[in-house]
Amino acid sequence: MPTDITVNGRTYHWMEHPLVVVCVDGCQYEYITDAVAAGAAPFLGRLIAGGGSRFTADCVMPSFTNPNNLSIVTGVPPSVHGICGNYFFDAERGEEVMMNDPRHLRVGTILAAFSAAGAKVAVITAKDKLRKLLGHQMKGICFSSEKADQVTLVENGIENVLELVGMPVPSVYSAELSEFVFVAGVKLMRRLRPDLMYLSTTDYIQHKAAPGTPLANDFYAMIDRNLAQLDELGATIVLTADHGMNAKHGVDGQPKVIYLQDSLDTWLGTAKARVILPITDPYVVHHGALGSFALVYLPEPVPHQAVAQRISALPGIETVLTRAEAAARFELPADRIGDLVVVSRIDTVIGTSRDRHDLSGLDVPLRSHGGSSEQKVPLLINRLVGKQPETRRWRNFDAFDLGLNLAERTA
Repeated sequence: MPTDITVNGRTYHWMEHPLVVVCVDGCQYEYITDAVAAGAAPFLGRLIAGGGSRFTADCVMPSFTNPNNLSIVTGVPPSVHGICGNYFFDAERGEEVMMNDPRHLRVGTILAAFSAAGAKVAVITAKDKLRKLLGHQMKGICFSSEKADQVTLVENGIENVLELVGMPVPSVYSAELSEFVFVAGVKLMRRLRPDLMYLSTTDYIQHKAAPGTPLANDFYAMIDRNLAQLDELGATIVLTADHGMNAKHGVDGQPKVIYLQDSLDTWLGTAKARVILPITDPYVVHHGALGSFALVYLPEPVPHQAVAQRISALPGIETVLTRAEAAARFELPADRIGDLVVVSRIDTVIGTSRDRHDLSGLDVPLRSHGGSSEQKVPLLINRLVGKQPETRRWRNFDAFDLGLNLAERTA
């Protein structure tokens, strides 16, 4: 087998042990440390106490699922791979679309490159929206727990997944959707021992429960049990997240929302602006399509700077950037973002028009993500790592570099 694989300007060593990279959707350190303190996560406790290596990393902006999962598996930011949201305005086609189609991906993945070189690669994701992007041009196993009953050898590289895992297909709005990912990962490691495995969960629990709550601790106890089994099987494990999660409501429990499309319509009248919310995906019950990041497309000849100033004055806004400023600061593809990029504060989300958001599914006070406030995420590995420069800015997309290049190798 080759010893080095170069992908998107980075060179990765061939794995000495099976490598499992885990993206825990919506995770931040408090979820882990609070679960450890409660005695719910002994494996993670040993790891962060010195049995492995721990770093704090920045996820990419916007702090949503698709941009970050694709950054992790390509090793580069959205300015390179092109996936800048779960949803975007396709200017070439003049339509708003989900960013689930691999045609939007501008580079290859680490997973595809290793599989092409002969590695046994497996990808398991909770929601099917990510499957085709993560599995693009990859040879191997790739399926979602959401549609585990529909897998075929031709489409997914595996069959009879329900029999393998021993669980029914979970509800998309459940902790079991993520548990299915981990149980399947452990079963695959026992049976097939992939060289490289990528596991990606859903943030349903993090949208529902704050760190340290019983619901959150139970969820991380489940993660801990399965990670411990992967560790016992000799895998190198790297755990990171696509984004953090914060409360987005007032003391009364009501969501703190800026309905930006309504404001722009009031200011500009018939000169219609367009607000795009990149958090949008088919699974809106737990967040109502409300996040802390929005794109604004302005018609000519509306002055961009004047509108930016008015948006900046709205209560709850953190920053408003022009297209060029946002592309530079947040490493975004300039041709796929708006004339203005708007980020709200830690406790506030951005909507389009009030009548376009159905919040009836919110049975607990809103928790969401998307802004700079949700950028800090864990980056953990169950191996020791040599001394690293204190000035290094760790990113969640350093996960494969950490697992394949920086982890200490056995003699």
